Amino acid sequence: MGQLPEGRTSVSAPFTTTGIDYAGPFSVKIASLRSAKVLQSYLAIFVCFSTKAIHLELVTDLTTQAFLAALNRFVARRGVPSHIWSDNGTNFVGAKRKLQELSTLLSDAHSQEAILRESTRRGIEWHFIPPRAPHFGGLWEAAVKSAKRLLKVTLGTQEPTMECFLTILCQIEAILNSRPLTAVSSSPDDVQVLTPGHFLIMRPMTALPTSESLTSRTALRSKWAMVQFTVGQFWKRWHREYLLDQQAMLKWHSPSLPATEGQIVTIIDDNLPPLQWTIGRIAKLHYGRDEVARVADVRTPSGIISRPIRKLCPLPTQ
Repeated sequence: MGQLPEGRTSVSAPFTTTGIDYAGPFSVKIASLRSAKVLQSYLAIFVCFSTKAIHLELVTDLTTQAFLAALNRFVARRGVPSHIWSDNGTNFVGAKRKLQELSTLLSDAHSQEAILRESTRRGIEWHFIPPRAPHFGGLWEAAVKSAKRLLKVTLGTQEPTMECFLTILCQIEAILNSRPLTAVSSSPDDVQVLTPGHFLIMRPMTALPTSESLTSRTALRSKWAMVQFTVGQFWKRWHREYLLDQQAMLKWHSPSLPATEGQIVTIIDDNLPPLQWTIGRIAKLHYGRDEVARVADVRTPSGIISRPIRKLCPLPTQ
């Protein structure tokens, strides 16, 4: 693996250096006076290089005008970035027809000229990663994996209305920006952690309380119930997979790194509502006869609890 680019390591405002990618398509209903029309829409995913914050925009088609409209909405809400990185269209050559349409948008000379012209007008320096090298955009590919695959699995055969889908996207954006990144301090009594949301609103992302009795059947009664059920299902799947990924990454990089007292951890809990994380510090380790700790007492804001080590995900610290 090469060295991280300057935009990943330098101190800057959120979205100063941004990566962009597309995900989709998703079927969305547009109500009209006579009937409801189903439209194939896409997600434009913006990822901040320095804070890993995520911004989602709905794009109704694969035209340059639709992409520039999404870019203008992003700039109006997050500010003008200095640098934008995106895929080169040739990364999608030989893929399915929908990705070939996306390839045309990204590699067409007229589209690139219009995008670069709009970027220059706003003072944005646009960069395309090398052809046939999608691994150069691993930062935004990870965001696409989180948003696209789980959203498709969660929606299934549902075709939400445009209003419902926009609400779902905003809540999913908040979920992704609520993930713990690292500890705020090294104090054994401090269990606060830093999240991408801190860089955007200066405090953790929160959500309105949801009904725990929602099921796939009761969710059909109203649009709001369907939105909450969809967001809840996305949270359960993504929350579980994110924590398992954190464990796998730690084991892969440092297979012999043991848990230590005073280490801040995220506790795996399958019953948490959206945007809530159980954070704590290891207060005491319990060793077995083989001198390996498999159980720990963890200090949390609500008191000290005992958990197996495999249920604890250490956060990176300096």
